[in-house]
Amino acid sequence: MTSVKELMSLEGRTALITGGAGHIGFCLAQSLAELGCRIALADISAEKCLAKAAEIKINFGVETFGHGLDVANEEDLKNCPDLVAQRLGGLNIIINAAAFGGDTVLPGWVTPFEEQSQQTWRAALEVNLTAPVFLVQAAASILRDCGHASVINVSSIYGFLGPDMRLYEGTNMGNPAAYATSKGGLIQVTRWLSTVLAPDVRVNSLSPGGVWRSQPEAFVTRYVQRTPMGRMAREDDFIGAAIFLASDMSAYVTGQHLAIDGGFGVW
Repeated sequence: MTSVKELMSLEGRTALITGGAGHIGFCLAQSLAELGCRIALADISAEKCLAKAAEIKINFGVETFGHGLDVANEEDLKNCPDLVAQRLGGLNIIINAAAFGGDTVLPGWVTPFEEQSQQTWRAALEVNLTAPVFLVQAAASILRDCGHASVINVSSIYGFLGPDMRLYEGTNMGNPAAYATSKGGLIQVTRWLSTVLAPDVRVNSLSPGGVWRSQPEAFVTRYVQRTPMGRMAREDDFIGAAIFLASDMSAYVTGQHLAIDGGFGVW
């Protein structure tokens, strides 16, 4: 029997995390590094990626690479897997954590449905759905060649649940149609890719629930009241799922969707 320690080990493997300088992406990158994985961080800010990659290297002693990447740039996206493989000696794991969350002042985004714009719709789908698909396409042959290949798509509870707009009353927050649609599409394309790339590449998705980031008190109170676990999520809540899906702990798991939402979707 293979030991649990062996199944969990990521020694000798390389992971590429888009959105790697962000809250969730960086947390997951550190967790994989702790298990011996080489880490490539890709994010819109090259400066932040370089700083975060250096921090991981100091803290965990693994090789790292920070890369400024606009996932909406087709050419840069296509070249990214080759660049990572050249710099770090391969590519085994991709975590698609980059996301278009938008901004409360972005026109046509966090507004009533009647005012949401096609421009923000296209931007959200480009980052949240199109980019993950074509990054995996560009990386497919490398993943196959390197072995132990796993893709983790970071979706959202709003990829499979309708929004309760009462949560946002009296705040400047919202839930745009494009966000939910792009995240729902990511769950479905996870299933599609899992069959097309099998048996060499496993593809799964995880859906975080609402993460506490100093949201308005009214929103937090309502959200917590309808969550069985009685709190919002923290980045650390996603570590176990990511390690499971990235490692050989889940060697016979593909095409699956895991909600990490404190039970929010149960009620």
